[in-house]
Amino acid sequence: MTTLPGTHESYWMDSVPPTPHPALDGDVEVDVAVVGGGIAGICTAWELARAGRSVAILEADRVAAGTTGYTTAKLSALHGLVYSQLARAHGAEGARLYARSQQDAVEHVAEVADELGADCDLERVPAYSYVESADGVDQIRAEADAAREAGLPASFTTDTGLPFDVAGAARVTGQAQFHPRKYLTALVADLLDHGGSVYERTRVLDLDEGDPCRLTTENGATVTARDVVVATHYPVFDRALLFSRLEPRRELVVAAPLPADRAPGGAYLTTEQNTRSVRTTPYGDGRRLLIVTGETFKPGTGDTEEMYLRLAEWTRERFDVTEITHRWAAQDNHTTDRVPYVGLFHPGTEHVWVATGYGAWGMSNGVMSGRLLAALITGGASPWAELYDPRRLRGLREAPAFFRLQASVARHFIGDRLTTTHVDSVEEIPPGSGAVVRVNGQRCAVYRDGSGTAHAVSARCTHLGCIVAFNAAEEAWECPCHGSRFGLDGEVLHGPATHPLDRVDVSRE
Repeated sequence: MTTLPGTHESYWMDSVPPTPHPALDGDVEVDVAVVGGGIAGICTAWELARAGRSVAILEADRVAAGTTGYTTAKLSALHGLVYSQLARAHGAEGARLYARSQQDAVEHVAEVADELGADCDLERVPAYSYVESADGVDQIRAEADAAREAGLPASFTTDTGLPFDVAGAARVTGQAQFHPRKYLTALVADLLDHGGSVYERTRVLDLDEGDPCRLTTENGATVTARDVVVATHYPVFDRALLFSRLEPRRELVVAAPLPADRAPGGAYLTTEQNTRSVRTTPYGDGRRLLIVTGETFKPGTGDTEEMYLRLAEWTRERFDVTEITHRWAAQDNHTTDRVPYVGLFHPGTEHVWVATGYGAWGMSNGVMSGRLLAALITGGASPWAELYDPRRLRGLREAPAFFRLQASVARHFIGDRLTTTHVDSVEEIPPGSGAVVRVNGQRCAVYRDGSGTAHAVSARCTHLGCIVAFNAAEEAWECPCHGSRFGLDGEVLHGPATHPLDRVDVSRE
């Protein structure tokens, strides 16, 4: 197995201790139940508690430790090249509303952090979307123009502060970056002070959309609530069929210390070279931690070990660093029209809400979702509610992306069943590696540990039955259809799946 650089852990997770919240061990009744304890769920619950509602967060693992614990943690209204696309798909007013809602989230974090005295390493920095190739300059100029027309303080520049030349960049001032777990820990503490509840290691399996709604957890407890918010990153309930309009993508991250006087002073992104995203964060003792994200891929595809090595090498070459201290991966869902789904879950409900599809910009969108959902649940209004409404239909404008996504899912659902596995028996799998093997007519996902012991589970994802694939760098099983991820023994690491992979006995193969 390839030796990869750095500790396999997110810096955000490594630098803040785990949370101590209890599991739910009995029935409870609240005004609002929030399923999912990431940034969207915590911000929604906090806003509602501040508005006087009784709220409970139900998190399958630990709060601020799923996707939110593995983010890059940029807090920006400049989202790559989104404004040119938004203006075409949603019109000038749609682009303006998007910009207003995202910048509102940036400012809200600064205000709340100040109010709560949250020591979350919040820094105001400019954000850049750049290209190194002259071929991309026209696109960058167009994005700067579109972002400015949408109301952001945007301009075109070639001066970025990066230690290498760029052909052009769209620059937006007044953006931010922060430590997400430090910020959310402060919100959770204040939520508890306002009477809210947080339950960890409490996986929700079922939702009854009655009046009131009822949630059933893995251990059989029931949560009764007038309103339910599904903020599980990828919705764990399929009744709205949002999985047909969401595409999961995963990106790798490496982090390296560098002297503070050599750190670039902004937040940067290019879609070139399979994406490169750059920021720094305080690292103590006259240093900053350089955080570089890239090598975008769909879960269950690609050579993740090779991609980690490419990303680490790019980081060393461009920033003259020697030590990679951390590596991790981030995952997010992209909608077919580039706008998140935040609002009522489906046309037939009045009290079930959803927040998903952040397209790799979960920090500003998570905060925006909390403010928007709290307003809607408490009977208020928001100027951008219609823009983000999950019930929207964009017709022909959304059709190409929709059909491309469905074709990809179909290729994996059918094609992966027809493909012959690359090993014929469990014994052919090298120790420390995994593969899908047909055992007694059943496709099994088998990992052999360093001693050669086999850990076998069914290869059929428990969400919709696609065949999982092995991610060697992260030692996990991943579904290429909708992004569910499972541990070596089948436990759910990432939804939309809520049930583990069935264990299989291959000792008598």
